[in-house]
Amino acid sequence: MEILNEFDELQIYGGNSYKVNDDISIRQPTLGEIRDYGEKKYFGMVHTLCSVGADLKWQLDDIGQDYTKVSDYELFCSILCRRYTKEDTKILFGDVLDFSQMKIQYKEDIQDHILVQFVNSEKQIIIDRFIYSSIVNILRKIHKMKRNDEMPGNELTRQALIEDAREEHEENKDKPIKSYLMPLISTMVNSEGFKRDDTTVFDMRMRAFMDSVARVNKIKNAELLLQSGYSGFGVDLKKIDKNALNYMGELD
Repeated sequence: MEILNEFDELQIYGGNSYKVNDDISIRQPTLGEIRDYGEKKYFGMVHTLCSVGADLKWQLDDIGQDYTKVSDYELFCSILCRRYTKEDTKILFGDVLDFSQMKIQYKEDIQDHILVQFVNSEKQIIIDRFIYSSIVNILRKIHKMKRNDEMPGNELTRQALIEDAREEHEENKDKPIKSYLMPLISTMVNSEGFKRDDTTVFDMRMRAFMDSVARVNKIKNAELLLQSGYSGFGVDLKKIDKNALNYMGELD
């Protein structure tokens, strides 16, 4: 079974379905597909599949688990992924992969647990640690998400972070959900140089759109710095990181 060892950035940007292995591919929905699927539901699913212990501090504490001691893979296998049916995830994974039908099995030859979906008597889909890592890393690349690497220095800090997260949840749980995409789309269609309007923007696939958001922001920041520097009354360009001035450079 062939498994990809590295990401093809251009392939992700181009919006093609990204092949994890022979059985699993990740497709990129358009903004229109996300709109029709339900933005809240869509991003809830993506964030859940990519969650780590630090994202679920109080939830894990409530069931007696220390979030700092749960591996990303174990959390994915035991709690996160199997809540989603094929209907939930087909916007990303097509109509074969079904997390809700996966069973945890121990594989002797690798001395580790795996997830197995029995498609029929001859075919099964397997997710191990490496495949899991590939799936999550691709999802993060598409949506420009970063892993939550927060780690407390001691037990007192861990407990404080749990309580802070719990309080934040209680404060926000009854507040109306605000659209994540709406202000980004509104900004982009009203930005000089962006080639899409309020109709055609919904044909864009997720990674290309998020790249445009970051690129326009980088261009505008570079222009402001250069204008300030050359005015003679603003920033000293010699003290500015050259990457901040190069609007064609790598995005964070």
